[in-house]
Amino acid sequence: MQVVRKGAEAEIRRDVRMGRSVLVKHRVPKGYRLPELDLEIRSQRTRSEARLLREARALGVPTPIVYDVDLVRAELVMQEIHGRRVKDLLDVMGDAEVRNICREIGRLVALLHGGGMVHGDLTTSNMLHDGARIWFIDLSLGFRNAELEDMGVDLHLLRRAFQSAHSELMDIFPEVLRSYQLHAPDGLKAIERMGEIESRGRYT
Repeated sequence: MQVVRKGAEAEIRRDVRMGRSVLVKHRVPKGYRLPELDLEIRSQRTRSEARLLREARALGVPTPIVYDVDLVRAELVMQEIHGRRVKDLLDVMGDAEVRNICREIGRLVALLHGGGMVHGDLTTSNMLHDGARIWFIDLSLGFRNAELEDMGVDLHLLRRAFQSAHSELMDIFPEVLRSYQLHAPDGLKAIERMGEIESRGRYT
């Protein structure tokens, strides 16, 4: 198997299963934990991410299809999305294209939040564009039964990540929030909570 990406928690490998190209996300063992506890944690997080990917897709948010879950190996076998990271695209797109992308990001986040879920790591690095759709990937920090505070944090993380990676495009970021407010049931409240969260950070 070809290693595509390595992270602190997991590595992504490309493989072929049943004649189909797939990605295998393997949560690597941590030597500082007891082996039994380590396997339990990795298995639990693998199971949780598989469920979140399926549920997000059911809400209308494009996510990779999960083909198999191996809890013993702490592995997810998933559809490989052939696209580029939105992070890489925004810097080379024209103004109109960037605005369209931002509106779609806002709409997809609204769908997620409207279903009571948060992504947990909303950055343009965790979004892929295949020319037709934006896909959300890596829901390992996401969870269900999210409250308004959680949604505000999600939006705050997105704006902070946007400012870090695309500071020259921050004047366009409001397109994300306008689209989000349009499509999310409690969109305005979540945006207001995001502002409160940012204010706390400035004065603490």
